[in-house]
Amino acid sequence: MSSRELGGAVAELTYPEVGRTRHGALPGGYHHLRHRYPLPAGSFDTAAEAVLSWRLHRAAGVRMRTTAARATEGVLVTAGLGVGPARIWGPCQVIWSEESPTRAGFGYGSLTGHPERGEEAFVVGREDDGAVWFEVRAFSLPARWFTRAGGPAVRAVQHTYAWWLGRTLRRLCVGR
Repeated sequence: MSSRELGGAVAELTYPEVGRTRHGALPGGYHHLRHRYPLPAGSFDTAAEAVLSWRLHRAAGVRMRTTAARATEGVLVTAGLGVGPARIWGPCQVIWSEESPTRAGFGYGSLTGHPERGEEAFVVGREDDGAVWFEVRAFSLPARWFTRAGGPAVRAVQHTYAWWLGRTLRRLCVGR
């Protein structure tokens, strides 16, 4: 898919803190989101593949238009949330991805036209004791009139979306 097919996005991130969701503290001046969910023991490989292949997002009901089958650095993706004409599209670019025996995931940053300005990460991890977890981390500010007008309701939707992704991934791991 071309960037035009992904909503005409130009690959220029709408914020300066490229890659901050990968490790450590999130940048100041933004709304922060961080949710961590336990996953079934032994589900790391299934969860990692679901995250990196967009399967998680699609299973959660998100429309995904992507330039690649896997989340790797530089891939353009436009996520669509909602139904029919009420669907809101958010163009993004994957700015980092990781795949190791104990950690897998990616972070994408918003592009021009996205309702928010910032970055979101989706990461699966495996601890030394075998525990598996999924985490969503984000920093953002409103970028469009309707997200500014929505105020706290928009942040509630973001938290609900993170919770829904965790629940969906847990379901995908149990059904493997």
